[in-house]
Amino acid sequence: MSHGKSVPAARSLSAIVDRVFAEDGALARAVPEFESRPGQRAMAAAVADAIEDGHVLLAEAGTGTGKTIAYLVPAILSGRRVLVSTGTKTLQEQIFSKDLPVLQEALGVPFKATCMKGRGNYLCRHRFDLFRDNPMSMAFADTETVAAIADWAERTDTGDRAELEDLPEDLSFWSEMAATSENCVGTECPRYKDCFITRMRQRAAESDIVIVNHHLLCADASVRQNAYGEVIPECHVAVIDEAHQLEDVATQYFGMTVSTYRVEDLVRDVERVVASGAYKDDPVEMRRASDRVRDRTMLFFHALRELAPSGGGRYVLQGGSSSPDRQRVTADLLSGVQPAGVALIEALDGLQGVAALTRDPSEDVAAVGRRAGEMRDELRFLLRAGDPDYVYYLEARGRGVFLRASPIDVSTMVRELLLDRMQATVLTSATLSVAGSFEYVRSRLGVREASEVRLPSEFRYSEQAILYLPPAMPDPRSPLFPKAASREILEILKRTEGRAFVLFTSYSVLREVERQLASALDYPVLVQGSAPRSVLLTQFRSLGNAVLLATSSFWQGVDVVGEALSCVIVDKLPFASPTEPITAARIDAITARGENAFERYQLPLAILTLEQGLGRLIRHRRDRGVLAVLDPRIRSKGYGARFLDALPPAPVVSRLDDIARFFAR
Repeated sequence: MSHGKSVPAARSLSAIVDRVFAEDGALARAVPEFESRPGQRAMAAAVADAIEDGHVLLAEAGTGTGKTIAYLVPAILSGRRVLVSTGTKTLQEQIFSKDLPVLQEALGVPFKATCMKGRGNYLCRHRFDLFRDNPMSMAFADTETVAAIADWAERTDTGDRAELEDLPEDLSFWSEMAATSENCVGTECPRYKDCFITRMRQRAAESDIVIVNHHLLCADASVRQNAYGEVIPECHVAVIDEAHQLEDVATQYFGMTVSTYRVEDLVRDVERVVASGAYKDDPVEMRRASDRVRDRTMLFFHALRELAPSGGGRYVLQGGSSSPDRQRVTADLLSGVQPAGVALIEALDGLQGVAALTRDPSEDVAAVGRRAGEMRDELRFLLRAGDPDYVYYLEARGRGVFLRASPIDVSTMVRELLLDRMQATVLTSATLSVAGSFEYVRSRLGVREASEVRLPSEFRYSEQAILYLPPAMPDPRSPLFPKAASREILEILKRTEGRAFVLFTSYSVLREVERQLASALDYPVLVQGSAPRSVLLTQFRSLGNAVLLATSSFWQGVDVVGEALSCVIVDKLPFASPTEPITAARIDAITARGENAFERYQLPLAILTLEQGLGRLIRHRRDRGVLAVLDPRIRSKGYGARFLDALPPAPVVSRLDDIARFFAR
């Protein structure tokens, strides 16, 4: 894609964009089967107005509206550098590889685009060199895989691991060679000039359209003070697609975490630096400092794990709900690990000191010292557990232990780090409003002044889908629910001939249903966690009649077009668990303001989540299928009507025979 856009000054951007979407416009002439859709045209006009006038736009565009093209056309024609942030890497790739080349040809306007992923997706040449030169690293690595990476590294222009299709998603040693900001040694790196991150940053700085995802967007904002961490160039306009996900991602990146894995990575890198000869002073002193960190890490995290009840999970330390019926670790118990924590802080401080006092230190030595200092400061903040704007909690997962602090409210951070930095921002998704109002998303993302547009889906749900609600089900909190759900799911799947996503709100019910279906179902059953997500989706599409059992990660960002997905079943209304630390803290904060947390937070969030889950079904005008919600509260509770009003306008049925008749039509 070439560089240098120009827009005729005589007409407004809105007028130019509207002409492109006309029945005889540029898109109709260049794109086969293009249809001028009122919703798409209206959204494109609203985006053009926001860019031209310099304001925030909230745009809800129902599935099938064609919102991606609706915001890309005015972005391209605006003459400004536009940042597009998506919810998933998959949508990033679609925009870059599919949509933009089509628009390049259709619009006849030269522009340059760059796709930027999180730094961990890219190979660090310097760390890869150190990895191969370190006998300890190579002793545990698959030599054939390392050889394949080495061969690819000489040929690739991007360094993006996605190019290596045979590379396992869970490759254990990728983190030791990935170009993460924490490991970056910056301009003094011996491979800086041919660094893939340097190249990516340079391409982005020369581009008109910069495509990122929310994880990179928030990670970049969180390290903006670090000259080595920031990769996204300054942009004037931002389009945040799948904006309903932004709060969760911002919460993750604007918090702090010190974990067993993070400290182990630091110790391993110290050992690698010493083994490479980069540390010119007495290596014994550096090894002793590193050994102290490793030993005290083991003692500290062992003490932390003792605080958590068996079975893993997340447990509030400070800042969550004080409700007595919730699992909770008190601040008094946290004080019991303070001696071990202080000892680790002192060891990290010692490691930083050794690095700082090194004569003529290399950048690798300076980098491990800097990391030790940052970790020391974050651990000190975490152990104080004193900032009322954060919730502090412990997470045990597998052999990993994580001490975390997450912001309870990210609205101010999102406004200051994103909205206020842009001349214009478009926040869009298929699910942004609740009961016709954008108030929920406004409050969660710090949106003040904004224009709004709501565009219904262009799909004919009255013909393409039915909504099945069982006539009788036990309360979802009852121990009878899992078996009743299993029976109902089995009967539904017999009539749909498999071809279904079954989405759960908890692993426990998923496992129970899996056990019940294992011997009773004639169709292939795929289960989340048995393989990487991308592999499961490929299998699901290719099998044609499979059933996928999954939890939260499959409720959104998954696109399966055609008959392979003809049914989506949701077991329970997706209320966030009030025992989850961040949720509990947010409920408390809203209640403390004298507001109703259920109405202001829990209910709107659950409605948007359910819309996302059921939105997996109809992805094309030719798709047909059954939506099913097994939770009886959608009918028995007063708030159930709010869920029903938010769902697609499909006919509601309550007999299994109606499902069979629907597919027989």
